[in-house]
Amino acid sequence: MSINVEQVSFNYGKKKALNTLNFTLESGQFSALLGPNGAGKSTLFALLTRLYSLQSGSIQLQGLDLQKTPTQVMQQVGVVFQQSTLDLDLSVQQNLAYHAALHGFSSAEANIRIALELERMSMADRANEKVRALNGGHRRRVEIARALLHQPSVLLLDEPTSGLDPQTRKILNQHVRQLCEDQQLTVLWATHLIDEIHSQDRVLLLHQGSLLSSGTGGDLCTLSGKKQLAHAFEYLTQHTVAAA
Repeated sequence: MSINVEQVSFNYGKKKALNTLNFTLESGQFSALLGPNGAGKSTLFALLTRLYSLQSGSIQLQGLDLQKTPTQVMQQVGVVFQQSTLDLDLSVQQNLAYHAALHGFSSAEANIRIALELERMSMADRANEKVRALNGGHRRRVEIARALLHQPSVLLLDEPTSGLDPQTRKILNQHVRQLCEDQQLTVLWATHLIDEIHSQDRVLLLHQGSLLSSGTGGDLCTLSGKKQLAHAFEYLTQHTVAAA
């Protein structure tokens, strides 16, 4: 297994954001973390990336415990957060070079890795452009390239297509799927958009902090008795609210 989450709960004061989550993700798998805004997706990502400390439960990545060996774990993880963290006044190359330096790469090694990842993301010809001049989709590609510089085995993306147009969202989603296939990356893609999920994808359906289902998109349809994933998602979330 690549990611293992056991009995994880998290509260903001008296408000429960996550309620006893349990799931595992296999290596080389594209998985979607699906849920409406406020479902707890960003809270889970904050725990997976150590922005928040665990209050209960445990998280293992690549067999390593996040609390016991945090440095080793984070060396295995690449992250793209919902809010962009690029320096708009630096070029693409400068942004990536700065990140590579934080990982301790020499200039020569950094240049090799930067060239490789920009080529992989079809951004090699934009290396010397300032990030401010790029559109939203291209900025996201740069952030993904940056997240992969240290060759992680796990890639976490929190609402990576937020604010992008449908065509750009589709292209970016396809790029990440190809990376998953080519490099055997374990990908966890958080979204509230049904059209970013395929029926064969592993889907973690999160609603009001609880995990409603962790099967494939097709399993959600079977569970709900609906033919379309969008209808299955709507049925399952509404049914849960009604039963609460």
